[in-house]
Amino acid sequence: METTRRSLVPLKVLGGKRTPFVKAFGAFDSLDADALGKIALTGALSYLQLPADRIDEVVFGNVATPVHAANIARVIAIESGVPQDRPAHTVSRNCASGMESIVAAWHAIDEGRSSLIAAGGVESMSNIPFQYSKQFQEWMINWKKQKGFVQQATHLASFRPSMLQPVVALQVGLTDPTCGLNMGETAEILAEEFNISREAQDEFALESHRRTAAAWEHSFMKGEVTPVTVHGKVVEQDNGFRAKQSMEALAKLRPVFKKNGSVTAGNSSQLTDGGSALIVASAEAAQRTGIEPIGTIHAYAVAGLDPKRMGLGPVYAIHKLLQQTGRQLGDFELFEINEAFAAQVLACLEALSSEHFCREHLGREQAIGQIPRDRLNINGGAIALGHPLGATGNRLILTLLRGLKEKGLRHGLAALCIGGGQGMAFWLERHDVSE
Repeated sequence: METTRRSLVPLKVLGGKRTPFVKAFGAFDSLDADALGKIALTGALSYLQLPADRIDEVVFGNVATPVHAANIARVIAIESGVPQDRPAHTVSRNCASGMESIVAAWHAIDEGRSSLIAAGGVESMSNIPFQYSKQFQEWMINWKKQKGFVQQATHLASFRPSMLQPVVALQVGLTDPTCGLNMGETAEILAEEFNISREAQDEFALESHRRTAAAWEHSFMKGEVTPVTVHGKVVEQDNGFRAKQSMEALAKLRPVFKKNGSVTAGNSSQLTDGGSALIVASAEAAQRTGIEPIGTIHAYAVAGLDPKRMGLGPVYAIHKLLQQTGRQLGDFELFEINEAFAAQVLACLEALSSEHFCREHLGREQAIGQIPRDRLNINGGAIALGHPLGATGNRLILTLLRGLKEKGLRHGLAALCIGGGQGMAFWLERHDVSE
């Protein structure tokens, strides 16, 4: 269904920071999601030399909501020193939650509710809990109802060890309930549909590692990361990338999601812990801070599609964004598409450049266009960096704006696929230039 939406006022991005992205069940295992969010937010405020009491509102994206921090944004805000009279709320749009926080902040600024907002995203995939089976839960509830020794003994005799079989909430969460497929299985569908070979996927994965390693080697990534101290040890760097990754090593990995498939752990994004935070503002509020914005966000789009082919979400969102803005793909000089899976990104590139796909699925007369590989994810992506679900979308915006600055380029486009069958895309500009 086509809808008309009023354009929002351009959103200024003053800057931001993120934690290192660390493989799950590793260095950040002892840090809950709110702790990671606090580190990202205080890191951003410190970097910008902006007192916490200047923040009007806090919005954070998160997928696996911690039980102890139901509105995790509020916990992060207070723990970061934001005054208690400033509101905070949490948003969730699966993998785009870190982008959705920016949209929520943008709307609050546009309507005049706030003018300077911390918008972030966070995920501790290490701390997504194991759950007991429903059968054991019911047994425990009934146990408390038993009165007297005889009833208790009878109920105890009904216990079966199989009741303690754990439910892995992380695994459940990565499976879409509407189509019954996990995210890797949807990637296999795209690999088959677009005839993407295992070799092509591994080559893409290898390049992601190479680019991330190079970005750390020349200190690009260091500029967006705030160090984290855990148990007296300082973690300063992402730890998922492999500087010496090889095609030979990748070729040894077995398919994970389908017998005789092509999607492996090596050409998929990693399970990761991390947080990211941006400080965004209206033009007037940005000017009052005296901080030169690193960029402007002009527009965004969200699109829906078949959950079984959710990896094509960026294509649908980019199509919608271009329609809304009158822009062409060629107007953008740098691109970030989240690397949920190598097969998924490669399928998006094929679909964008396919006249048949664009005509049949998007109603376009011509293909959207080609994204040059040397302009896409130039500093690596989630295959090497990892994909902390709630944080990734936020990280994409930060990395892209910084990449535009480093390369002296102006317009960027960030997009990602979203579990459940959605896509999201943003148009960014490195600095204000009137059209």
